[in-house]
Amino acid sequence: MVTGLGAGAEAVFGALVAGRSAISRAEVDGLGEVAAARVPEEAADADERFGRRAARRMDRASRLAALAADDALVDAGAPDIDPGRVGAAIGSAHGGAATIALGQSVLEERGADRVGPLTIPLGLVNAPAASVARTSGLRGPSLAPATACAAGADAIGQAMLCIRDGRADAMVAGGADAPLVPVVIAGYRSAGALAQLGDSPVEALSRPFDRLRSGFVIAEGAAALVLEERDHAIARGARVHAELLGYGASCDAGHLTDPEPEGLGPGIAIANALSDARARADEVGLVSAHATSTPAGDRAEARALARAGLGAAAVFGAKGALGHTLGGAGALEAALCALALARGVVPPTLNLSSPDDDDPLERHVRAAIDAPDGLAASTSFGFGGANACLILGPHRAA
Repeated sequence: MVTGLGAGAEAVFGALVAGRSAISRAEVDGLGEVAAARVPEEAADADERFGRRAARRMDRASRLAALAADDALVDAGAPDIDPGRVGAAIGSAHGGAATIALGQSVLEERGADRVGPLTIPLGLVNAPAASVARTSGLRGPSLAPATACAAGADAIGQAMLCIRDGRADAMVAGGADAPLVPVVIAGYRSAGALAQLGDSPVEALSRPFDRLRSGFVIAEGAAALVLEERDHAIARGARVHAELLGYGASCDAGHLTDPEPEGLGPGIAIANALSDARARADEVGLVSAHATSTPAGDRAEARALARAGLGAAAVFGAKGALGHTLGGAGALEAALCALALARGVVPPTLNLSSPDDDDPLERHVRAAIDAPDGLAASTSFGFGGANACLILGPHRAA
């Protein structure tokens, strides 16, 4: 993981369990101060890892993705598999947004002939996936889901399907975004999606499921997981955190930005994931919720979870601490599920004090708790009505 709380899965997970927040004030050109979670520069520095020339050929989102992927491969024990049988699936909402914004600025100020030749390849939505494949030498399938804030979860799900179908033996899967770009922030602000700075402490502005929530806090971040067929991983003595059991997806096929208020679409995705995992809803003890801190989004998600039979599970939302990393969120939250199962502890949902009166969820995690028995679900939803759900379980001995 590479987040506003720094880099390294164990360090980030520990900070979340301790209740630390990554959210602070950030100065953005033309917009003044905004609430955001920015990755510390030392955590985003790719020069030493990949060399200065290679790092310069990556947008910031791609650098975050490449760093997360490299760490994940080290954690997995760098599986000795033919590179042609190892692929990359990295989702993103905005890809190389900073590169495109810079290219537009150069065009306006200096003319078309001064726009850099790498503006387009560095700015594409598949740039993070391409950077992960290039820096790690992965020559298998290269996937780049662009399902907005569900992209990281869809990348993990589609990577799992690649392995199931025999198209790859292992996949590096996850998501990344670096959206602290003036035009991106201005667009979300105009849409009324962002929490606004006020008199409250800035770190309290992201309030998942809380009745005082007013919008999400924009954030940078990336996460990557190494997926491998179970028997192969056990045979080589790999370090296994959890088992990915099921994936489901759906589309609201409705409003461009607003979720269907009763959570029908997300409910379908959750049901599909449970069916894929051959699991019952009452076997799920833990939910890592999308929980953006938007009034409509949280309400629809709570109803969807209850509709799918998960209303009694322990529910936590990482965005209270990490902000919303957009295309990176689904991967971060799936990784947190895996670590919660492996470490036996669930981080708290920060800034949740008063749920809605009609909130159907019975067990919000407001302080760190022991991980419940059973399976875990990670939910992700995005603009355009995209919905995704992943089902994970604890690792079983060989």
